[in-house]
Amino acid sequence: MIEYRTFQNGDPPQVAELWENSGLGRGAAGNLRTDAFEYLNFAQPYFDRAGLILACEEENVVGMVHAGFGVNEDQTNLDQQTGVICMVLVHPDFRRQGIGRELVRKAEAYLRDRGAATIFAGQAEPLDSFYFGMYGGSQPSGFLLSDSAADPFFRSVGYAPFERHAIFQRDLCNKTDPVNMRLAGVRRKTQLAIAYQRQPLDWWWITRLGRLDTVRFHLVGRGDNVPVAEVTVLGLDLYLDRWQERAIGLTNLEVADSERQQGYGQALLVEVCRRMREEMVTRVEAHASETNSAAMATLKSAGFEQVDTGVVYRLLEDGESVDSMEAANQADGDNAPFDDGETAIQPPVFDQQGIESETTLTDIGNLMDDDRPTEIS
Repeated sequence: MIEYRTFQNGDPPQVAELWENSGLGRGAAGNLRTDAFEYLNFAQPYFDRAGLILACEEENVVGMVHAGFGVNEDQTNLDQQTGVICMVLVHPDFRRQGIGRELVRKAEAYLRDRGAATIFAGQAEPLDSFYFGMYGGSQPSGFLLSDSAADPFFRSVGYAPFERHAIFQRDLCNKTDPVNMRLAGVRRKTQLAIAYQRQPLDWWWITRLGRLDTVRFHLVGRGDNVPVAEVTVLGLDLYLDRWQERAIGLTNLEVADSERQQGYGQALLVEVCRRMREEMVTRVEAHASETNSAAMATLKSAGFEQVDTGVVYRLLEDGESVDSMEAANQADGDNAPFDDGETAIQPPVFDQQGIESETTLTDIGNLMDDDRPTEIS
């Protein structure tokens, strides 16, 4: 008989075992130790054990659902008006018994009880409070289509696709970099620099990216060091066992408003990939909303290819149809997590050496060996 209960302190080993045995695809880190779950999820200041619901057969955990919330507008606390199903797992031997459906219903009840008026399934900014660095690759972008059971499951329990995110990767073993006249011109007048993460760091950034090893790259003008584009690089060492290669992720790509449409985004991506190749990184991943055509084009122009798609779903309200929700989504426009210039670039604080030729990027990441937050200094 299946019983349902909330998370208890002794559950992390069984949660990790369920994760490993649930058949998750390429977008899930594998062979994880219990401390990875503790550090990235259970130790979060907003973790609520009532939101992590387990399905058990006697003493064995055979399924789980994790529900949470996004962040408020000023990124200082959770916004409980919007809830999200962060993760659903059922052991393959216990599927098609209604366990997943019951878990989702219990998660919805948890979210409703705490004030959620709208419920999504699949994390994406700003609804991405858990599993950063563990699922989705460089950032949470919904449930991946490479996990083939996810899409039909969520449709069957009353959810409909709300937004889609393209997952891009570039194989750095291929040493052929994009070449064109505009790119060559940009390279002549700019250079790559490493800077501190933008200050001040807000609470939301610290709880998620602050738990991973990150570094911020800027493309700056030669001579004046004025930044025209920037991107955050994060280590994906938790994916080493799954992908069998050293990988990094890119997130928060930004181009100064006054410098857009001049090839700076492409140039920054190409130069970062060159630097990562020197550091023996063989794969780079970045995500873009499918409605953000500028980000999609920039990634493709820098040699990235789409390898997967992430989908965020929304729970349909009574009387609401899939067609009406899709029409509303198109009217709302783009809400892309991969920013290609909408956010103004803040003046960077460079390290003492600063410029690309005089700085060495050491190992970013390796949470498995060092579980302390990294401070960029």
